[in-house]
Amino acid sequence: MSVSSEIYQKMLAQNEQWVAARTGQDAKYFARLSKGQSPQFLWIGCADSRVGAEEITQAQPGEIFVHRNIANLVVHTDLNVMSVVQYAVEVLHVQHIIVCGHYGCGGVLAAMQQDDLGLVNKWLRNIKEVYLKHAELLDNLPDEQERADRLVELNVIEQVYNLAETSIVQRAWQRREVNIHGWVFDMRTGRIKDLNVLVNDPESLHPVFRFKTGE
Repeated sequence: MSVSSEIYQKMLAQNEQWVAARTGQDAKYFARLSKGQSPQFLWIGCADSRVGAEEITQAQPGEIFVHRNIANLVVHTDLNVMSVVQYAVEVLHVQHIIVCGHYGCGGVLAAMQQDDLGLVNKWLRNIKEVYLKHAELLDNLPDEQERADRLVELNVIEQVYNLAETSIVQRAWQRREVNIHGWVFDMRTGRIKDLNVLVNDPESLHPVFRFKTGE
């Protein structure tokens, strides 16, 4: 058996071990799990394989509704992320939306360079625009590592506001509380940094981004 086949088979074996452990603790665990989900959190995170939402928060299956893409972006023309947000907010009625970036993000680092990376250039353009918006601050930082870490944080904050600027979230605010948070995961320490950016009403937005949404 090749190494790649062994790795593949190991994943299936680990699933069997997980099932056995769960049912050993609670014989009806999967019967309850299969009845539906009612998560209180929507997680919009990076697709990086080291930043799994459930792993770093120790959440259980069914507690977090997850969407991941390169550099945890919320792009208004991306029907994938917009569909996830709409379903999470309007159907699952999540109470909290967390945008979680991470230091050392490959997407952020690539956006800081001038390399032509093909199709992904179009996606990274969104991060480049965050850099441009904060260029004076970033360009005055003393070294590239510090600039990269700060851009990761600024990118998260921009995505928090991108969420708040959607009619989906603003319609929900007319009926109930929905809190949007910005976090950064530091894999050098394993800890989550709360950026203390909390958006939960349209008053925090510039009027041009406020919708006159009806009930």
